[in-house]
Amino acid sequence: MKTPNQAEQTAARERDAEILTRLASIENGLARISRDEALTYTELVQDRHVVDKLKERIERIERRLELSQ
Repeated sequence: MKTPNQAEQTAARERDAEILTRLASIENGLARISRDEALTYTELVQDRHVVDKLKERIERIERRLELSQ
């Protein structure tokens, strides 16, 4: 039979274990969010690079059209 103090210690350990489990879950969620944000930023930079190349190409075409007129 557990004494009241032992029962309180057991309950405290169980609460601590639950808190640590939930904290680990929150940390995992934050890591996923950070990873997703990094991937989104990478895609944004890549898209910007494509847009810049298209803009340069359009400008070259416009210059050629002006020369031929």
